[in-house]
Amino acid sequence: MTYQESFINYLKFEKWHSGHTVVAYQTDLEQFAVFMAEDAKIADLLEVRREHIRSWVVALMRAGDAPKTVRRKLTALQSFYKFLMKQELISGLPTDGVPLPRLPKRLPAFVPEDKLNRLLDADCFGSDFEGVRNRLIISLLYSTGMRRAELIRLRDSDFYTDEYLIRIFGKNNKERIIPFPRPLSAEIRAYRELRDRTFPGLILPRFLVTAKGAPLYDNFVYRVVREGLALATTMEKRSPHVLRHSYATHLLDHGADLNAIKELLGHENLVATQVYTHVTTEHLKRIYKQAHPRADD
Repeated sequence: MTYQESFINYLKFEKWHSGHTVVAYQTDLEQFAVFMAEDAKIADLLEVRREHIRSWVVALMRAGDAPKTVRRKLTALQSFYKFLMKQELISGLPTDGVPLPRLPKRLPAFVPEDKLNRLLDADCFGSDFEGVRNRLIISLLYSTGMRRAELIRLRDSDFYTDEYLIRIFGKNNKERIIPFPRPLSAEIRAYRELRDRTFPGLILPRFLVTAKGAPLYDNFVYRVVREGLALATTMEKRSPHVLRHSYATHLLDHGADLNAIKELLGHENLVATQVYTHVTTEHLKRIYKQAHPRADD
């Protein structure tokens, strides 16, 4: 088994990364190995040095890769070499000291609160199993701020409906328990009863399932959210992560503490959460310019 294969197995079975992340890391690592073999004439990735990685970054930028993409590839590479260090195959990280390309300042997209409320209060999803499930997918993502992968992994035992709490397993299988709004409790129970009537006697692998009783998958959830949000907004970006951004932004708009939002989102540090303060500031600026009589003076 190659170093790369061992690393991928480590991501799958020890770190519990999502299938999407594993595939992305594997693709990035394969691309790097090809570059090393063809351009740097290095077949053994243990022999890679910092200057080789810098050359790869320059080649990626010249090929037109976006800074965000290059940073993601470097993150994958750093994880790989940290794994090799853990296995005592190398003594230092060749990724150390490699400068990261600057990211353009982009604020997270979010759906306005009134539009999401109208969507979830309206009866536009249908009362059959798929309609009830699709509405619940959007409700759960917006009401808890959980990630798409976290939603897919939910089991019946993760819900404490009487206490209005939900257990979520996030990145690196880290557990957090967060509250959800009381009306969602009835929605969860209604879905579960309909699901159990639809699949009587079947042991279901996950809380949320397809019309055939199979676990949900990334593209399935993305499609449900994109089609559902189209009923509420014309914005082009309509992904599960937009609902996560909406959750955090609306919490901040209503006075939630930034540290509390950090814990609810499962962020490792406050830096990742602070972007929502910029979102709220920009939102206030737009309101001011639209409403104040002297805003354009």
